[in-house]
Amino acid sequence: MADKKYRVLVVGCGNMGTSHARAYRRLDEFDVAGVVSRGPESRGRLSQELGGVAEFGDFEEALSAVNPDAVCISTYPGTHAEYAIKSLEAGAHVFVEKPIAETVGDAEAVVEAARQTGKKVVVGYILRHHPGWRQFIDRARKLGKPLVMRMNLNQQSSGSEWEVHKNIMEAMSPIVDCGVHYVDVMCQMTGAKPVSVHAIGARLSEEIDPGMYNYGQLQVRFDDGSVGWYESGWGPMISEQAYFIKDVMGPEGSVSIRKNTFDLPRGSSADIGSHTGVPALQLHSSKRDKKGRLVSPEQILDTPEEPDHDELCYLEQKYFLKSIMEDLDLTGHLNEVVHTLKIVLASDESVKTGRAVELS
Repeated sequence: MADKKYRVLVVGCGNMGTSHARAYRRLDEFDVAGVVSRGPESRGRLSQELGGVAEFGDFEEALSAVNPDAVCISTYPGTHAEYAIKSLEAGAHVFVEKPIAETVGDAEAVVEAARQTGKKVVVGYILRHHPGWRQFIDRARKLGKPLVMRMNLNQQSSGSEWEVHKNIMEAMSPIVDCGVHYVDVMCQMTGAKPVSVHAIGARLSEEIDPGMYNYGQLQVRFDDGSVGWYESGWGPMISEQAYFIKDVMGPEGSVSIRKNTFDLPRGSSADIGSHTGVPALQLHSSKRDKKGRLVSPEQILDTPEEPDHDELCYLEQKYFLKSIMEDLDLTGHLNEVVHTLKIVLASDESVKTGRAVELS
């Protein structure tokens, strides 16, 4: 057993909050001291799973009552910056789900609060902890320059999943909410500076606000000549066949996440557990013989054992614990988080103005 127990307050009891809470339960160094949710049913269910921990319907009340060493924030994005800053000022380390904030200014305020308090802030960029995605990124780096990166995550959501998506879209579009993951991956693959972004969007439902769109596509240019494309749509009208593309092309060939997305049961694309999966990688070489014909067969590369969603959250929380116990310098991590947020927010600006946005 661990000598030191970090008392953690779990804020948000949906899919992400539940998975993070399960991770804390597995780690001897953490002790879940309370759960917070506006919904009594969700917080009651999670509290019971954790053995009957304290329940709260109000964040500030919980923060004062529990006085935690760490706070895990998995609420809707509009509260991320506010809750993170209040937690830091109360003396707690913070794990916060992506995006860190709704605006660059708010994101920078969180980073500044972390600097002033000396507490750790880790943002939930889950793909950084996935062994299959790390292998995918490593292979992409060996394809030469420039790179062409094609990624999407379209979700045919209905019922409660569509309700969650509509709630998110009260503040941000799909390409902003999910785009931070994939723009971050592109930046890791290229190691280059993004110079501009252009995006398009469409509102495919009368159920969302007129100023919002539930389908979007962004395109990023990098200073090494690489280009990246990311597409995301949510709703009951989204095609299941448009669900999943993850591939990268360079002068030396290409690498793709190999995943069978055809003939899926209706609505499977909205299953959060399937979004990070890397069953295998397909590696293609551009090498040719003297007659210009391709000479290398396609390679199917085994990936490390596939972690499920709970396991990925466990890996994230192990890193959060490491950052606290070893006093890791998270300056680079937070700079990258703010940088990717700038890019996806610029894509939102591009959708609304119809113009490409130059990135500073």
